[in-house]
Amino acid sequence: MNDGLAARIAAGDRLALAKGLTLVERGVPEGVALACELFPRTGHAYRVGITGPPGVGKSTLAGALVRLLRKRNERIGVIAVDPSSAFTGGALLGDRVRMQEFAPDADVFIRSMATRGVLGGLARATMDSADLMDAYGADWILLETAGVGQSEIDVAEAADTTVVVVSPESGDGIQALKAGLAEIADVFVVNKADREGAERTERDLLAAQEFHADPARRSPPVFRTSAERNEGIEALLEGIVAHRSRMEGGTALRERRRSSLAAHVKRIVVDRVREMFGTNPALARRFEECLSRVESRGVGPYEAANELLELLFETNAPSRGEGNGPLSLPTAGTAPARQGPPRSARGKLGQRPPPPAEGGARSR
Repeated sequence: MNDGLAARIAAGDRLALAKGLTLVERGVPEGVALACELFPRTGHAYRVGITGPPGVGKSTLAGALVRLLRKRNERIGVIAVDPSSAFTGGALLGDRVRMQEFAPDADVFIRSMATRGVLGGLARATMDSADLMDAYGADWILLETAGVGQSEIDVAEAADTTVVVVSPESGDGIQALKAGLAEIADVFVVNKADREGAERTERDLLAAQEFHADPARRSPPVFRTSAERNEGIEALLEGIVAHRSRMEGGTALRERRRSSLAAHVKRIVVDRVREMFGTNPALARRFEECLSRVESRGVGPYEAANELLELLFETNAPSRGEGNGPLSLPTAGTAPARQGPPRSARGKLGQRPPPPAEGGARSR
């Protein structure tokens, strides 16, 4: 179907990779088939996510890392995501301009893509695009996100090491770290460290880690860099390499990649279900009928969702009769069965309740 495109990508053909990435990004069947064909060849490249609030210098930092990795004769893939306009759907894709110096380098492949309305800091095609670069022979893949806030942390599901970047002048930097970003960081970077306030920002980051301390997780190191001046980049790369060594030294990397694959599979399932309701006339009609009944308060949203899921699974159920019936959501007035003892018997923060007192009664 792809006229040997997969074989050409695996052989290191840049033009073939560019064509393949376009097919994947468009979401056409040929792109899906290509991703499936190349997937067995993936798993070699180490993926580094670079994320943080807008304006902290993520692109400049990524470029500095590429420059240093090339000095070590590494083959690099870069996926740089830019936000899309809420009005036109377009994106500036400015990273193509910022990284023009690498255009003649056959061992650096840079792909810019737009979020196209997808939240989380990454584009919908990011994972498949990274897989194509992996199969192409990249040693490292840098995933640079669009400027993100507290809840946009998809990069942690796509990367082996997540680098969170802030700058002294990003007044909302610590605000962005208060929730998700502080918890996904494997490495912190205070970029533009030649500017006033860098030391204070570093102290704030170290203090913020105390509130998110996880006894089972090593506290992320904090590096100060000035990507424009190419200062601190060597130390940062060594910090990333050190994290990689720790990940590869035990089961952590395998576990993280398994979690990444799980998230990717679930996302595909959700996308396929959404697509089916848009392309299958019978499902689309039933959806409109259910929506009208919800609108008139004849049924609730959960009941409508159950009905649609049952129809979906009946429409696509195999004839073998396997399984335990259609999957359903809890309807209004019902709750999923609680596992284990009731909350009141668990003690604080999910601790086991104390052993029974004499006579069989539990002490309180």
